Amino acid sequence: MKVLFAASEALPFKSSGGLAEVAGSLPPALRRRLIGARVVMPLYDSIAPELRESMTFLTHIVVPVAWRRQYCGIFEAHARGVVYYLLDNQYYFKRGGQIYGFYDDAERFAFFSRAVLEILPHLGGWKPDVIHCNDWQTALLPVYKTAFYGREPYYRDIKTVFTIHNIEYQGKYSTDILGDVFGLDGLHRSLVEYDRCVNLMKGGIECADAVTTVSPTYAEEILTPWYAHGLETILGLRKYKVTGILNGIDTQGYDPATDSALAANYSAQAPAGKAVCKAALQERFGLEQSPRAPLLGIVSRLAGHKGVDLLKAGLDELLNTGGAQLVVLGTGEYQYEAFFRGLAARFPGRVGVLIDFVPAVSRQIYAGCDIFLMPSKSEPCGLAQMIALRYGAVPVVRETGGLKDSIQDSGAGDGNGFTFADYDAGELLRAIRRALQGYADEAGWRVLVKRAMECDFSWGKSAGAYIKLYKSLLAEE
Repeated sequence: MKVLFAASEALPFKSSGGLAEVAGSLPPALRRRLIGARVVMPLYDSIAPELRESMTFLTHIVVPVAWRRQYCGIFEAHARGVVYYLLDNQYYFKRGGQIYGFYDDAERFAFFSRAVLEILPHLGGWKPDVIHCNDWQTALLPVYKTAFYGREPYYRDIKTVFTIHNIEYQGKYSTDILGDVFGLDGLHRSLVEYDRCVNLMKGGIECADAVTTVSPTYAEEILTPWYAHGLETILGLRKYKVTGILNGIDTQGYDPATDSALAANYSAQAPAGKAVCKAALQERFGLEQSPRAPLLGIVSRLAGHKGVDLLKAGLDELLNTGGAQLVVLGTGEYQYEAFFRGLAARFPGRVGVLIDFVPAVSRQIYAGCDIFLMPSKSEPCGLAQMIALRYGAVPVVRETGGLKDSIQDSGAGDGNGFTFADYDAGELLRAIRRALQGYADEAGWRVLVKRAMECDFSWGKSAGAYIKLYKSLLAEE
């Protein structure tokens, strides 16, 4: 079986978030299970020079984008045993360090989606059985296959899977550009038209042979208006092809036993180095050197749906009534950045804040903190809570999406974290206080940390679920 993973970003070449981690981790996991997985993504100008130097030029083709005919160079690279195809067009992808947010994103990713289909006959005889598309940037790929390629013998038997990583971002545009940018005439406009606009994610849901989300709970949540951001009707009609598969993490990349960013390495079997990491984190953020002070950590985009408003409502009370410390790493909305800066000013020596995102520092926080806070309003999957477990930081999470699927409350003595259900600041505070009570029991906490670190969130189980899905599609032939 051969699978082509189409994504707008993928590690190690370009990343702005979780999608790149999935695109960089799932294909190698598939290959370890004898699936011929490859990745295709844009060749951004900002890809590191040393990575660009490793690429080999294969050929170039011309790609139709509505009435336009655009150059597409095809480059090949190798990473972690996976073949990557990087598609070059400087007009669309020579934009500095930014991936998204341009006035012509609709046209840029219409080009990319069409180009993925156009390059297939030029890959030296390698033809995928399944094209796995991701988020709105590649949602047009199954649409174009349905509209323009489905009856051609070469393409007819290729199946498409469309994964929704975050339904909030749908690729919505005015119908005025339906023909001029997307090249979809009156016959095909119904594939992407929804609620009086063009909705690319709707098109992907409509046309893909299977639709997945990144956790089982999120697959259920997005059938409801609260989570679906307007797409509940089309998802309700197509729910027979919606499946939730929990993401994994790169357990080799995230390994406290080998992580060079840490002050000391450690493992579930030899945990002593975690105390060294805690002391180093306290020093880095200017906190009091107190080995037994419970250290809370936050690594997050500072936005409302990440639950930051709950933290804003409750952290002052928590810090005023206990001896806890807090470190925060992230950027986002100004009001939340200002809140955390103010919190650090009000609690010197107990709160440290870095308004930035530095991957090495994030790992130091996972390794150094005792309790990791992730009270999201919505969380399709979430990787931070899994990474926190890997590094022995016990998560406090709200029961939503992948957080509910990956973290079980330890109140009964057999979980791996602390959870709360209602989106309420009081509920969050009660969950944190339960975690602090657990931390006060040193022997019990050591057992909980060991259990957390031994949780298996590698890609093996997830890859197996995807392989089962791919095979089910091919068996329908």
